[in-house]
Amino acid sequence: MTLAERVRDAVAAVTDPELRRPIGDLDMVRDVRVSGATAHVAIVLTIVGCPAAQRIESDVRDAAASVPGVDEVTVDVGVMTPDERRALTEKLRAGRPARHMPFGPDSLTRVILVSSGKGGVGKSTVTANLAVSLSQLGLRVGLIDADVHGFSIPGLLGIPPGTQPTRLDDLMLPPVAHGVKAVSIGMFLRDGEAVVAWRGPMLHRTVQQFLTDVFFGDLDVLLVDMPPGTGDVAISIGQILPHAEVLVVTTPQQAAAEVAIRSGLVARQTGQRVIGVVENMAALSLPDGTTLELFGSGGGEAVARALSADGQDVPLLASVPLSPALRVGGDDGRPVVLENPADAAAAAIIDLAGAIAALGRDLPRRPLPMRVS
Repeated sequence: MTLAERVRDAVAAVTDPELRRPIGDLDMVRDVRVSGATAHVAIVLTIVGCPAAQRIESDVRDAAASVPGVDEVTVDVGVMTPDERRALTEKLRAGRPARHMPFGPDSLTRVILVSSGKGGVGKSTVTANLAVSLSQLGLRVGLIDADVHGFSIPGLLGIPPGTQPTRLDDLMLPPVAHGVKAVSIGMFLRDGEAVVAWRGPMLHRTVQQFLTDVFFGDLDVLLVDMPPGTGDVAISIGQILPHAEVLVVTTPQQAAAEVAIRSGLVARQTGQRVIGVVENMAALSLPDGTTLELFGSGGGEAVARALSADGQDVPLLASVPLSPALRVGGDDGRPVVLENPADAAAAAIIDLAGAIAALGRDLPRRPLPMRVS
C-alpha cells in the first residue's frame, strides 16, 4: 500500500460520535493526498454547525498523524450537499421507510421501561446510572426520557442546556453522553421552560416521535425513563411497545411499595413482562457501623413478592442504599458509576447492570428479522 492509501484507511476508520459508524462507511472522506511527509485530508460533515465537528476533525488529524511516515497533517472540512445527505439518510435507514418505529416485536433491541408508582423514588437517577453502566459493559445503549412533565435525564447525564438532537433531513441524531444516546423533551425547550397543558394526544405524539424520528442506530438496549404512575404516557407506551420489559423502582417505604405494585400490574395487563424490582434509598451505612433506615425496610421485597404471586418470578434485582455521592453526581451531571464506582450505591447499580445484561429475553414465538435466500 502507498502512504496515501494507509492514511486513507486510518482516516476512514474514525468513528462519527453521533452516528457511531466509521466516517469511511458514511462517505465523509473526500480526498487524501500525501506530499513528502505531509498528509492532506479533505472530509465533509453532515450539516453546517455539526456539534461533533471539532471532535471529528481532531480524530481525523490524530488518525492521519499516527501513520508511520506522516509528520504533518492538514485537514479541510466541508459539508455534504443535499443530495449527499439524502443518500446518507437512505443508507442509515437500510431500506426502512421514513418514520418507521424500529423497536417492534421483531427487533433484537431489548426495550426496558423503568417505572415507578409514584414520583420522588429516584427512578430517573437509577435509569441514568443504569444506562451508563450498561454502556460500560460494551452494550450499545439508548435512553428515552418519557417523563415529559418531569424530565431530568439531560441534567443527570451532564448534557449541556440548549443541546438538541442534530437534524439530518427528517432524522434526528440524539446527543451522546458517556456512551449513551439520549433524547428528552427538555432538549427542545428554552432554559427554565415547563411543559404545561399537554394532554393525552400531545403526549402520545411526543413519545411516538421519540421512537420513530430519532435515529438511534443499532442498539442492544433501549431504556425508557417512564413518568410516575399509570397515566397517559404509560398507556401510550403500552400500546406502542406491548412487548417491552419493565423494571419497577420503589423505596423501602410501604406506601411507595403499594403504589409500585400497581404500576407493575398495569404494565403486565398490556402484555409487558416485569423483569425485576429495584429498591432505591435503602439503608445507609454510617461510620460507626450502624445503619440508618430513613425510609423503613422491606418495600422492595414486598413488591417483588406481590408481582410474583401469579407464578411469574419477579426478583429483587438490586437494593441501592442512600448515598450522598449518588445525589451529588446527579446534581453535577457526573454519573456516580463513573465518578465513584466504589461507592455502595454505584456498586449496586453496576451489579444491577450485570444482572440485567445476563437475563434472558422472552423470545419464544417472537419473529426474528431473518430471511433464507
